[in-house]
Amino acid sequence: MRLKDKAAIITGAGLGMGREASILFAQEGAKVVVFDMNAEAGQETAKLVEAAGGKALFVQGDVSKEAEVKTAIDEGVKTFGALHILYSNAGVLWKDRDKSVIDTTEENWDLVQAINLKGPFFLTKHGIPELKKAGGGSIILVGSISALAGFTLAQDSYTCAKGAMISLCKSLAIQFAADQIRCNVIHPGFIDTPLQAPYLNDDKRKAIANEIPIKRLGTARDIANAALFLASDESSWMTGAEMIVDGGFMAM
Repeated sequence: MRLKDKAAIITGAGLGMGREASILFAQEGAKVVVFDMNAEAGQETAKLVEAAGGKALFVQGDVSKEAEVKTAIDEGVKTFGALHILYSNAGVLWKDRDKSVIDTTEENWDLVQAINLKGPFFLTKHGIPELKKAGGGSIILVGSISALAGFTLAQDSYTCAKGAMISLCKSLAIQFAADQIRCNVIHPGFIDTPLQAPYLNDDKRKAIANEIPIKRLGTARDIANAALFLASDESSWMTGAEMIVDGGFMAM
């Protein structure tokens, strides 16, 4: 019950890492606002949260739309009385459209930025005032190892947006430390989730696993476990930090 009496909003909670975190947070006592643009997936996550013994509120919306993010936060506070955890998980990975700067269209660049960067902006803009009212809380941003190293197979808009998470994290951590609001970023490595599934077959999974010291791809639960630590009071003296969860890939 590490999150007893806490309420969290998790964006992109319909599938993958967001769904796993929603379930895990609920098992640890949290009430969860499940925010996703996919109604079917989001409602299923809400059911899984309740099956795990937690309380869930599903709100359908697009993180790139400020009014929809604000509505989700307002509904969460109305339903649960407060918010204590902002988990900015929603993102897109479009390897077929987001490539090198010389190959990416302006439209596709802007779409990736709108979801992967404006989403966290809107969540923190409207969520931080609620954390202040609650007496403090935890902000968790999802970065990527793509923000820490260059790769031959470029996804430059995605990489830039994830790199911005580092700067945003540090800025929020310093701005709001006096309000007992912490902000940290998780950098996942190669995670086997529905977001990655279109680009992975068995041979590709084996090839990637062979490049990782621990010799496997990560799972959604691996990232959810890291997020649980950052959401809980166990990390109460940790802010402005980057947590790399990648099976040792970046240590090579």
